[in-house]
Formats: sequence, C-alpha cells, structure tokens
Amino acid sequence: MTINVSALSREDLVDEMLASASPSRPLPHADLLRVGDAGPLTVHPHPASEKSLLAHRLSVARELLLRDLREQMRRGPMMDSPQALRDWLRLYCAGLEHEVFLVLYLDANHRMIEAQELFRGTLTQTSVYPRELVKGALSRNAAALVVAHNHPSGQAEPSRADEFLTQTLKSALSLVDVRVLDHFVVAGDQVTSFSERGLI
Repeated sequence: MTINVSALSREDLVDEMLASASPSRPLPHADLLRVGDAGPLTVHPHPASEKSLLAHRLSVARELLLRDLREQMRRGPMMDSPQALRDWLRLYCAGLEHEVFLVLYLDANHRMIEAQELFRGTLTQTSVYPRELVKGALSRNAAALVVAHNHPSGQAEPSRADEFLTQTLKSALSLVDVRVLDHFVVAGDQVTSFSERGLI
C-alpha cells in the first residue's frame, strides 16, 4: 500500500522516517509470536522491499524538505530569498516525466500565500489558461504571483511559446491589478529566470 506523504502531519512524517530507518522491523504484535527465548520475530527485508523502503524514505525526506522551504518562502518577501524558491522548484520538479505549471500566489508584501500545481501536461507541453490564474489570484486575494514550469527534456531554455505565454499572463493579470514577478523554467538542477533574462 502506498502512503500519500503530502497528507501526513510533520510528526507523522518524522515517525515514518524513524520507523523506516531500521533495516529489520518488528512485525505488528510480534510480542505474541515468540519462538523459545529468541525474542520477537522480525522481518528481514527482501531486496525488492529494500528498494521500496528506500523509495518511501526518500519520498518522506522530500516532503519534509518541501515543507521547510515553503515555510522559508512564507516568512518574508519571496524574492528576498530566491535560493529557497529555486531549491523548492528543483525539488518539486525532480523526477517528473511530464510538464507541470506551478503558480505561487503572493500577498501585497510578496510573501507566499499558497503554491499550486495548476496544470499538468505531457512530456513536451502543458496547456495553460490565463482565466484560471486570474480566478486563483482573485480567490486568494493575491497581489502578485510567480509562475514556473518544468522541461522534462533537460533544457532550461525558454521557448518562444513560453515567452508569448508570459506576456499573455502579464496582460490578463494586469487587468485585475495582479503583477507577474517572474516565470521560471526548471530542467534538472537548472532554473532559468525570465526576470534575470529581461523577458518579463
């Protein structure tokens, strides 16, 4: 059974890390299963279960890191700590084999209100609807936002379509007094900023 780690509390995540840290874990109610004086029976993981245990442990660690970075971005103006934002984007997009379009809604002081994966696409493209960003910004009373998407191809260079989309989003959101501060393209460990390139 797969556990949805994003639904767990921080305490539960820490418990999961500690529980999965032991190479051999007692069976549930192992105190009832005694063989002479040998003590409780334990499960010695099969190589396949060791892989799934490692995958689970990595998933839990990733979720803890994402939450810590999100907290850093909520404490002050997001663009004052661009490294936390870049680290969060890299970690969020790590290993994705399809494109996602992310929106980070900001208050009037540019602190993060919420991060949302708004659209999911294919290996090479994602359809983005400006109307949905406007609705999301208004419903959260956002004053600004940062958008990002990944390139599973590994190339962090913005395409002409990316540039056109950014201008379209800026125009649509300016009608409701919401600023687009930046658009990031994430590819592996590379993160390209439209703002730094003078494209926004």
